[in-house]
Amino acid sequence: MISPELIQRINELAHKKKTEGLTEEEKKEQAKLYKIYLERIRGQMKQQLDSIEFVD
Repeated sequence: MISPELIQRINELAHKKKTEGLTEEEKKEQAKLYKIYLERIRGQMKQQLDSIEFVD
């Protein structure tokens, strides 16, 4: 599940990137958070697709 804290931190870093730029450490954190986010989205989609049943 995607936590509100994860989304909040991603949004904070995205906003900071647009306004003042990120440090190298923040860039690494942002990349890590994006990776976690995408993995969770993919997992949710896979779970949803796996639960679909075709009926004739």
